[in-house]
Amino acid sequence: MITLSNLILGYQGLRIAAPISGTFQTGSLTAIIGANGTGKSTLLKTIAGLLPPVGGHLAFASEPRPRIAYLPQQSELDRQFPVNVFDVVSMGCWPATGLLRRIGGADKAIIRQALERVGLDSMPGRSIDALSGGQFQRMLFARLLVQQAPLVLLDEPFTGIDRQTCDLLLEVIAQLHRAGQTIIVVLHDHGQVARHFPQTLLLTPEQNRWGPSADILSRRATQSESCFCFQSLDRVG
Repeated sequence: MITLSNLILGYQGLRIAAPISGTFQTGSLTAIIGANGTGKSTLLKTIAGLLPPVGGHLAFASEPRPRIAYLPQQSELDRQFPVNVFDVVSMGCWPATGLLRRIGGADKAIIRQALERVGLDSMPGRSIDALSGGQFQRMLFARLLVQQAPLVLLDEPFTGIDRQTCDLLLEVIAQLHRAGQTIIVVLHDHGQVARHFPQTLLLTPEQNRWGPSADILSRRATQSESCFCFQSLDRVG
């Protein structure tokens, strides 16, 4: 679905990461991991078309680019806007209906179904500033479900939420994957990556590695142990 050819990420012409080459296959489920500042969030924004690449190429298999559902980090979202849960979830209909068309009965049924899938079917009229962190993230996932986009981009979707909500949203991601949607998720928890994500892209300042999660995590762990041993020997000496 998406091919990266020596893609260089950055801001205002300044590179922040090593060039990336590889392909996100249609229907794949991929985790992006790496230290802070290696370009994980920037890659999602570049794929979403919110940032231009500094160099290289990014190409989609189809033209025009597929419809994209993008969920940024919670810290980038305004929770004080005076809207309720139903209003936010209904925004997922906009790509198909447009901003000015009234939401019809079929759309409302899809919204109610999405709210039920994330456990918020009793809260459509609740103001978003009254939601807990977990409820807020469930609402945003309901909006993703309503969008029905072939490509889903999630930036640290489990940060600051409770375990029950995390497990529920992981199941939602698995359902989307089984439905054939292509999903790319920025994560920090390598345990989650190992258990739930078949493919991993590891970003580092020097080079990037792409492949089965078991292989990428195993190589990363081995390198971390080697670095620790060298540092210990340096301290002993």
